[in-house]
Amino acid sequence: MQVHDAIRTKRAVRQFSDKPLPAEAVEAILNAGRRAQSSKNTQPWRFLAIQERETLEKLGYRGEQRTHFADAALGVLILTPDPTDKPSILFDAGQAAAYMQLAGWEEGVGSCIFSIREPEKARNVLGFSADWHAGIAISFGYPQDAGELTDAPEKGGRLPYDEVVHHERWKS
Repeated sequence: MQVHDAIRTKRAVRQFSDKPLPAEAVEAILNAGRRAQSSKNTQPWRFLAIQERETLEKLGYRGEQRTHFADAALGVLILTPDPTDKPSILFDAGQAAAYMQLAGWEEGVGSCIFSIREPEKARNVLGFSADWHAGIAISFGYPQDAGELTDAPEKGGRLPYDEVVHHERWKS
């Protein structure tokens, strides 16, 4: 798959099949995040990969219409140091997230960003230390409707290029 095609067709997938991900796909996804660029190559992230159904369900907010994490074949928490004094850490973590999602898409795996609303609950469930912060996670899995991968038109609802991109100076 060409990068341009992946960017053009990638969309959030929130309904997953029960099919587990092979170890090779999980490794490809996590390795893509590990290879993401970061400010001064600091790599200010750690990834917590979760495949146990019980753990995914504990973190997945069942009953709040946000079940994609609970139903995922793989959940990945992106942990960072405290970003308060260095907001670029969040940009770096976002790049790692994007790389993982694109690697998954190439493998035929859908994904969706998941906000960690209860970081202390996540810490208690997963056991990561207080010097790591959990703000976002990503759910991964094969789409319940396989057509989401192959029938993906150019993303709808996008603002026109000329409204988003300004050259040299801001134009109204």
